[in-house]
Amino acid sequence: MGDVGLFGPDSVTWRIHADPVMGIGGLRALHLQALHPLAMAGIAQHSGFRADPWGRLMRTVGYVTTVSFGTTEQVERAAARVRRVHRPLRGVEPERGTPYRVDDPELLRWVHCCLVDSFLGTYRRAGGRVPDADADAYVAEQRRAAALVGLDPDDVPASVAELAAYFDDIRPELRATAEARQAARFVLLPPMPNRWLEPAKPLWAGVAGTAFALLPRWARRMYGLPGLPTSDFAATLTLKALYRGTQLIPAGYRYSPDAKRARALIRAHQAEASSIAS
Repeated sequence: MGDVGLFGPDSVTWRIHADPVMGIGGLRALHLQALHPLAMAGIAQHSGFRADPWGRLMRTVGYVTTVSFGTTEQVERAAARVRRVHRPLRGVEPERGTPYRVDDPELLRWVHCCLVDSFLGTYRRAGGRVPDADADAYVAEQRRAAALVGLDPDDVPASVAELAAYFDDIRPELRATAEARQAARFVLLPPMPNRWLEPAKPLWAGVAGTAFALLPRWARRMYGLPGLPTSDFAATLTLKALYRGTQLIPAGYRYSPDAKRARALIRAHQAEASSIAS
């Protein structure tokens, strides 16, 4: 099968991350990450997302895709680049004057847990089948991704229960700063990359609004933004409809090239295992 990188065809990560609905999971993660004041300060002061929101989004998507499906060399190169960019970044959170550094393990752990919780939770709520044992396996697999940015895997949640306990423990440190609220509004209605895509603004707002509504209730309450969707039931129905809608798209268009490669390797792996078993 060649170099299958960090996870491989028998991983839960490949099964989940290959699905297009992960885009909504990524938007949910952005809203959740912004509730840590120091993480939000780092995003506001160093990411340049306001000047180039689509470029910033594509770079993040590219990193997650590479870590998920890339070869060992591609993964290590991408991770080294991220560590190199993060290392010198420092700042001060403006509302309380708290200093921070972007590569602080506490902030890296927060960002990691938001991604893992959002990808897994979104996929399951959409209708993706992930038994509890596989969900725990997915959280454990993601410790490999955590190690890439400089975290000790032993300091990162290794199960769904540990992930939930992490969020319970960190909630007293979270709050929606003015920058977080501004960022949420910006994500919901960003400038389109060109005038031809302006008609797509309502569609984007619907998708981004669904991602916001998928946040835990305590997170939505922290934002306190009127006019945004807040119904868990409606959010789940919308997500399921979007998920089923993507299933109608031909596979050749539904998946990215990396996801298509991963799916082909999964099928080959399953066929090989079946052949050995018989």
